[in-house]
Amino acid sequence: MTKSKILGGAIVALLASTAYAAAQDQVIQFVECGDTPSPVHVATIEAWEAANPGFDVQVEVVGWGQCQDKVTTLAVAGTPVGLAYIGSRALKQLASNDLIIDMPMTDEEKATYYPYVADTVTFDGTQWGRPVAFSTKALYWNKDLFEAAGLDPEKPPTTFAEKIEFAKAITEKTDAAGYGVVAKTFDNTMHQFLHWVYSNDGLVIDADNNIVLDSPQNLEALTALRDIVPYAEEGPTAYEQNEVRAIFLDGKLGMIEAASGALNLLADAPFKWGVTTLPQGPSAKGPGTLLITDSMAVFKGSGVEEQAKDLAIFLTNPENQTAYEAEQGLTPLRPGPAADAIVAADPNWKPFFDGIAFGGPEPLLTDYLGLQNVMIEMVQSVVTGAAEPAAALTKAAGELEQYK
Repeated sequence: MTKSKILGGAIVALLASTAYAAAQDQVIQFVECGDTPSPVHVATIEAWEAANPGFDVQVEVVGWGQCQDKVTTLAVAGTPVGLAYIGSRALKQLASNDLIIDMPMTDEEKATYYPYVADTVTFDGTQWGRPVAFSTKALYWNKDLFEAAGLDPEKPPTTFAEKIEFAKAITEKTDAAGYGVVAKTFDNTMHQFLHWVYSNDGLVIDADNNIVLDSPQNLEALTALRDIVPYAEEGPTAYEQNEVRAIFLDGKLGMIEAASGALNLLADAPFKWGVTTLPQGPSAKGPGTLLITDSMAVFKGSGVEEQAKDLAIFLTNPENQTAYEAEQGLTPLRPGPAADAIVAADPNWKPFFDGIAFGGPEPLLTDYLGLQNVMIEMVQSVVTGAAEPAAALTKAAGELEQYK
């Protein structure tokens, strides 16, 4: 074999190796949280790939319990995925550590969403993700228990005071507890308390990055939560929201606050029930709710950031997002015909939209777990009687300063 042929073969091999490396560089790794791939997302990704030849989107489905930890660990290790589905609550922490890129929205884009949805992905005046899933809460009540307690089964509570009053009546006049208090060492303990906060015009952190947890509005909210504890299930620190929901489904609770997913679970309930907006506190300006979103986040350092960003925007554009929401049974992120059709088909959905206008986002802090732990400890200290609401708020507000 001649030297030129050997050299030629080496060049061919080198070119093949380079081509292979280039092809590898075009892979966009997408981590989706859940149990199985979303058929809508699979079809949408195929459409994006067809319009962007040379890019291969590789989807990995990771369970909810490990999903966010996995993508964060990979990013910190310097081997980031291109795109990930994560809780919006983590965006500030990821951005502050320079692990994700920003995805600014125009005013026109922000205006397409329901109020405050864009705020769930915003800090320092810009957006750090594209919302992909949305959850609000409403109050469910057991009409049979209301009637048994001498209450009007068609008139649910509209205020904190009525909620406490009705819970007391159910507890004292039936064999059920009046209201489901969530106080387990679990993230939704914070979420459930924030329903009281946003139903009373409260905040945890304001637009200027000031911790405002220790406010008159939040004192009213935490005091009302304390006052309803005697009429809750026994030992509320042992229950997270799905466990409380299970007691309600068994007909053993008068009222709970839950997401729209409970509608399907109640379809064959052996008791009459209703759903309404969250009762309002004395400082409320209207019915509120915590606005929780998950988002598509683009990680820095993958080498395909711009393409991953384009894919994230494509996955969450109005047409594709509407199809995904319909598939998953999610509250729509945007008002319009799809949301109107949901309410027309099932009026029980209406309260989940009515609370949005006065709702608020999950607080964005640089250490979400730190925020969560402080809020859980605060709620538990009041629920168990270990601390008075005013003192608990002051203590928690001081502790949150380190996580701004």
